[in-house]
Amino acid sequence: MTLVVDASVAVKWFVQEPLRDEARNLIRGNVPLCAPDILFAEIANVGWRLVTRGDLGRDLALGMVTQVGDPFSRIVSSSLLCERAFDIALTLGHPVYDCLYLACAEVSDAVLVTADRRFHAAVQGGPYAELIRHLSDFPP
Repeated sequence: MTLVVDASVAVKWFVQEPLRDEARNLIRGNVPLCAPDILFAEIANVGWRLVTRGDLGRDLALGMVTQVGDPFSRIVSSSLLCERAFDIALTLGHPVYDCLYLACAEVSDAVLVTADRRFHAAVQGGPYAELIRHLSDFPP
């Protein structure tokens, strides 16, 4: 099984946050990881935000930005996912940015792992519920 990892999980590989052990175990396993290319922009934005708030030094944040892609076996161009993500977003009433990850899971025959409880809750009970799991479902 392939796992699609969103930015809410990938940031935990670098920053001490709740569920960090669970997130880091995903990169220690032998499970292929996949993500849409928007992941890089989202991680860069998180790094920028942490530096500007004084929560992380520039060099550490830059390391996060440059290394986030290392564990992935596949990165999918958002241009290939936008139409599907748009339809998913309309169905869920949720932003397209997050739905790019669901579209990536769908086209990759994968499961999306997220630490975003609001996003996870928005998908539950709907047609895409089987495509997503919360990071807390994975053992530390």
